[in-house]
Amino acid sequence: MDSAFRVTTFSKNFRQAVLILFNRSVEPHNSRVPRRTARNRSLLDAMQISFWLVGILFAVKAAEIVLRVRLDPYGILPRDTYGLLGIIFSPLLHGSTAHLIANATPLFVLLTILLWDRNYKPGSTIATIWLVSGLGTWLLGRREFQGEPTVHIGASSLIYGLVAYLIVAGFRMESWRAIFMAIGVFVFYGGIFYGVIPRDGLVSWEGHLCGALTGAWVAVRQHR
Repeated sequence: MDSAFRVTTFSKNFRQAVLILFNRSVEPHNSRVPRRTARNRSLLDAMQISFWLVGILFAVKAAEIVLRVRLDPYGILPRDTYGLLGIIFSPLLHGSTAHLIANATPLFVLLTILLWDRNYKPGSTIATIWLVSGLGTWLLGRREFQGEPTVHIGASSLIYGLVAYLIVAGFRMESWRAIFMAIGVFVFYGGIFYGVIPRDGLVSWEGHLCGALTGAWVAVRQHR
């Protein structure tokens, strides 16, 4: 009985997080309560959604460990038809637990900032950065490193995209709040742009670059 209650509670909370992410009310469809004008989410709501989204990454890694399988092959393999699947799956996959943890904290913070203000259009922003940066990596990324096929994985392209988006959008939205957020993001995370510089090694600077360019492009496109 207690186990069933926990499953029901988990399902309810996850459903509410998804509905809030896409700006949907959690009230019943036939509710007679007048619809209110959309407002910014509370910080708690934004943190809750971020928690669930980042939690998906940990669930994927946990599944790899428990089932003793590696999902790396489902990352982006540049200019290979099979590698197109990685555009969808790459941000969910990480080479190690340390890799995941390194991405989890900045991703949680950046998602919380994004989801806190509806003017950032978080649902479409996340989806566009996810897909376009992945496509860019598929087109431009290295196929081999030291004679071995190179598969690009990790949420860092999304992180770079969110950093670039929040900074550029902050100075185009005519909002003091957005400007302060942009300055804060630049101060705490601006240094990561060093990661877009081409280099040898297993770090996907191509993914970083495509993520940053996509984030800036989305900000300019949304906030003309």
